[in-house]
This record gives sequence, C-alpha cells and structure tokens, in this order.
Amino acid sequence: MAFDNTFYATVALVIFLALAMYFGIHTIIAKMLDKQIQKIADDLAEAKKLREEAAALLVEYEQKRVAAEGEAEGIIAAAKEEATRLTAEAQASLADLITRRTKSVEDKIGQAESQAVAEVRARSADVAIEAARLVLTDEMNRKGGQVVDKAIADVGNRLN
Repeated sequence: MAFDNTFYATVALVIFLALAMYFGIHTIIAKMLDKQIQKIADDLAEAKKLREEAAALLVEYEQKRVAAEGEAEGIIAAAKEEATRLTAEAQASLADLITRRTKSVEDKIGQAESQAVAEVRARSADVAIEAARLVLTDEMNRKGGQVVDKAIADVGNRLN
C-alpha cells in the first residue's frame, strides 16, 4: 500500500485532534465560547435595561412637556385676564378722572361767572351811586333849600 500525502495529512489531523482532546483544548475553547456567549447575553440585558430606562425617561419628559404646555396656557390665560382687568380699571380710572376734571372745570367756570356777576353788580352799584350823587348834587344845587325845609317838616311831623 502506498501512502500518499492525503494519508499523511489525515493521520496528522487525527493525531492533532487526539492531542487537542488529551490536553483539553476543546474545554478551553468551550469555556471561551461560553464566556463570549455570556458577555453577549449581558450586553443584550444591559441594552434592554438601557432601552427601558430611555423609554421611561421619554414618557416622563413627555408628561413634563404636556404639563409645561398646560402651565404655559394657564399663564397666558391669567395674563390675558390680568390685561383685561387692568384695561377695565384704567378705563374706569380715566372716566373718573374725566368726571372729576370736568366737575373742577365747571366749578371754576361757575366761580368765574359768579365773580363776573358780582363785579358787574358792584360796578353797576358804583355807577348808580355816582349817578345818584350827581342827580342829588344837581337837585341840591337847584332846589337845596326847599328839600331841606321839607325834610325838617317831615321829621317834625313824624316826631309828633
């Protein structure tokens, strides 16, 4: 029987595998593969845990966003109500101010009218007194003696 290269290669492979089995290389390789499988399983578990945490954070942030939007809408509504209230107060204050100023101006006009009437009356009285003085002076110059005699007679009649 002639031994060729294929036979020697097959015999060498069988010897190599027998030695590998004898020295426990298959268990070492199995342990390495088990470690690698365990590492991959741990990495998958960690990735699943991180994914769940991320999903929980996403839900939490979504709730916070919704709450913040609701709060912002509340703030906007409160600001609109405050603006409406301040506008109404400002309009009421303006109307009150206009009423007070109008009353003040009307009072001043009334005082000015009263003062003008009083001045006209005083001036009219001064003019009337002056006219009466002039008339009396003129009358006294013309009929002074008769008027005095008549006044004395009237006083005498009234005393009796």
